[in-house]
Amino acid sequence: MRSCNLPSGSAIPVFGLGTWRMGENGKRRAVELDALKYGLDLGYPMIDTAEMYGEGGAEEIVGDALSGRTSRPYIVSKVYPHNATRSGTIAACERSLKRMRIDRIDLYLLHWRGGARIEETFEAFHRLRDAGKIADFGVSNFDVDDMEDAARLDKGLNGSNQVLYCLSRRGPEFDLLPWMRKRSIPLMAYSPLDQGGLLRKASLQKLADEVGCTPAQLALAWLLAQPGVVTIPKSASRDRVKENFGALDVKLSPQLLAELDRAFPPPKGKQPLEML
Repeated sequence: MRSCNLPSGSAIPVFGLGTWRMGENGKRRAVELDALKYGLDLGYPMIDTAEMYGEGGAEEIVGDALSGRTSRPYIVSKVYPHNATRSGTIAACERSLKRMRIDRIDLYLLHWRGGARIEETFEAFHRLRDAGKIADFGVSNFDVDDMEDAARLDKGLNGSNQVLYCLSRRGPEFDLLPWMRKRSIPLMAYSPLDQGGLLRKASLQKLADEVGCTPAQLALAWLLAQPGVVTIPKSASRDRVKENFGALDVKLSPQLLAELDRAFPPPKGKQPLEML
């Protein structure tokens, strides 16, 4: 599995399983757990989660999915902004570790910028890293100005920025993605299928038919073809988990990339960072 290097020198896989909206309904728990376990069995090397997802429920499902495995995937989790004070971040991390029944989070992110002073959040990140509770840290939903603020506090160790980025939402390409590439900070693309909206685009379906893959696989393969980009599609269906994994085998020619640019044009100017 391909990976990107973080500023710390450690590596992050370019592809993983998302868990947004898991853990919210007990009736779906068994299906969600099965999907995660199946994804790990297929070879997904990473799981992305957050204390916000199901108010800890998603992290508990992740813990169940990891239980009994001889090796575990790369784990990403996030702290709520309202918990992101100096002491609050450390306490939130401890709770996440307990829910997942692990002793270290590989990449710990501030979910979005809120009321807590970012100086305190980053101080807590450095403390957690020094204590071995996290390996790397980063942010989520930060635009360029926020990233510049973070860069003054991260000691050159901000590992990633997780933002909304996909074929139908290419705003980060204008300034945020170049800023991050210049500093070798991988962008984590969430909602890579635009919550399913991309799959209804006739132009994507047509190009996928020409390539011999599904629209979801083409949309994911496009992200995987972008330098310094990591993506984390979420699915609670075995079939979709398997389909998404097939994106790793889709090869994109320069001609196809040009056709995708025509169908989904890159931004011509600055766009406000979108969030879901």
